[in-house]
This record gives sequence, C-alpha cells and structure tokens, in this order.
Amino acid sequence: MNLELRENCSTSLLVPTSMGVRITPVNGQPVHCSDLFHMQATSAETNVASIPAYLGLPVKVLTTFVKGSPIARFIKDNLASRHIACEGPELEQGGPWGYRHQFNIADSGYGSRGPRVHNDRAGEVGRTLNVKSFDLDRIFGQEGVQIVHLSGLIGALSPETSTFCLELARAAKKYDTRISFDLNYRASFWKGREKELRDVFAEIAGVADILVGNEEDFQLCLGIEGPEEGGKGLAEKIESFKGMINRVKKAYPNASVFATTLREVISANLHLWGAIMAAGADWHVVEPREITVLDRIGGGDGFVGGMLHAVLRGWEPRKWVEFGWATGALATTHLTDYAQPADEEQVWSIWKGNARVQR
Repeated sequence: MNLELRENCSTSLLVPTSMGVRITPVNGQPVHCSDLFHMQATSAETNVASIPAYLGLPVKVLTTFVKGSPIARFIKDNLASRHIACEGPELEQGGPWGYRHQFNIADSGYGSRGPRVHNDRAGEVGRTLNVKSFDLDRIFGQEGVQIVHLSGLIGALSPETSTFCLELARAAKKYDTRISFDLNYRASFWKGREKELRDVFAEIAGVADILVGNEEDFQLCLGIEGPEEGGKGLAEKIESFKGMINRVKKAYPNASVFATTLREVISANLHLWGAIMAAGADWHVVEPREITVLDRIGGGDGFVGGMLHAVLRGWEPRKWVEFGWATGALATTHLTDYAQPADEEQVWSIWKGNARVQR
C-alpha cells in the first residue's frame, strides 16, 4: 500500500497554524515556584512540521502575525531557524487590549509530579485566520503541495479558522494534494459549538487521506465508539484499539491511513510509548517500549511529523510508524516541544535502541 503524492511541488508539507510562545520554568520546577523561565516559539502544528523541515524537505506554514510585535519577530526568526517558510498577513495590534500571540505556560513535571499546562489565549491573533488572506489556487495549483496537515486545534479555534480549514481541505482535494488530519479534541474549544464543529470535522475527515487521533478524539470529534472496556493485558488493549480504528475506517472510507499512539505513564520522566497504524488492509504495531522523558509535551506531534516525513520520502508503510515512533520519542528528550533531528540516521538509532556515543 502506498500514498500517491503529487510530483514537482514547491512544498512538501503545508500546515495552517496559530503561533505563540511557551514559557517553561528551568530545572523542571513548577510554575508557581519559579522566577526564571525559558521561552520558545510554539504551536502544535509547527511541532509536526519541524521534523521534515529539519530533515531537508520544503515546509511552509500559513498563519497570521501582529504587526510590529517583538513576539512576532521572535516567532518569525525561530521559524526561519527551523527552515520553515511562512506566509500570512500582519494585523495591527489595535492598542494594548488588541491582538497578541498566545502564551502557553507549562510545568514539565518531574518524577511523581505530573505536568501542568495553562493556556492564555485571550486576543489571539491566530483566531482571525481567513481564507481571503491566501491565494489557494496559487498555493495548491501553481506552486503545488504534496501533503497539507490540518489540526483539530486550528479547526476549532474560532468560526473563522473552522471555515479556513474547510476551504484548505476543499482546495487540497481539488488539486490532488493529500490531506492529513489530526483530530486533537479540546473540550474548551468545543464548548457551545458541538454541532457546528462535529459537521466541520466530519467533512474534513471525509476527504482526508490520513486520520490521526486517540480514543477520545475519535469518540468526541466524530462520534465513533471507543475501545472496548475489559482486558488489561497489552494484547487485549491493542486489539480493542484496532476495533475502534476499524469502525473509523468504515465511517470514513476515503482515508487509507489511520494512526494512534499508545502511552502509559510510569512517572513524568518514564513512559511506555507505542503506536498503531493501519495502512490499507495492513496493520503495523509498535508495542509500547520504555522511553526516558525530559518533557512530554509535543511527543504526539513528533510522532505525526515523523510519520508524514516517512510518507513524503516514499518509504514502505512499516517504516512510517517506526520512524514516527522514534521522532515522537526524540521530541520528549528536547526542552523545546518539537523534535530537532540532526539527520535520519539519528532517528533510526533511536528506533534501534542504540544510544551509544557517535564520534
């Protein structure tokens, strides 16, 4: 089974996103106990995009910025350092109480203390993302895109971004661009918009080629029955997840790839990490393996980014889930919430369990 990708495209992976900054206490300390923080540019979608970008594929984000903002400049410089091109309008701030880029305030957790994340998204400029700001015929038709990756976070951010994601999916379908959709359910985003968003997500899922989500995502975004309760053994859990994915496959037959990660938290710094992927009629399972975690945030995005990189490279499906598992594990070793692979060899060493020094 293989996904046929368009050739002669200027962009391998395109992602719409709302950029912001993440501030994290140093040395694994809680937020309320700290007076020294590390700041980074962030978004779930650029976490995904960073992996193929670092590994040499042409990647672009569609977003919007606050004009004249030093935070916007910080974000643009960071994206450039990740080899990610960006396109989008700049909006006037509109005074001190106007637009700004979101803040994500994160306690990474340590040992028996779990992570805590506080999102401060008031006035978020990314909520204004509008299809009228972009020439989709140029982007998809003339320049060409191989895969567009859509996230449920952007799809549910505002009525404007919901329409934006729908129009991107329709344009991608028109120009034979493959569509990846990570459902990424967030209850606070859906409050009061359940029926509207269920319809939006169902339409995008209906044209998607790759669907990614956990059991909560598939149940709450698409109304798919989750894994069966019961057996606690690993084999039983994996079979119950396969049953859920089979129900998704039946409901959304256009998609040919379905994936979910498996995680068991032993402590904040020790997880069992696995993945399941269905590609066509074939199943590919990575049974959970022990990984050491510096910061878990972004591990799931790292999995998706690595899987999409493997698809874009034209590898066999078995390697899609293996490479994704390894880039997800890599992301949890970084202080940033995105993986920064040195090269493909480093990723494959993680997959093989080879942590020996390389000189």
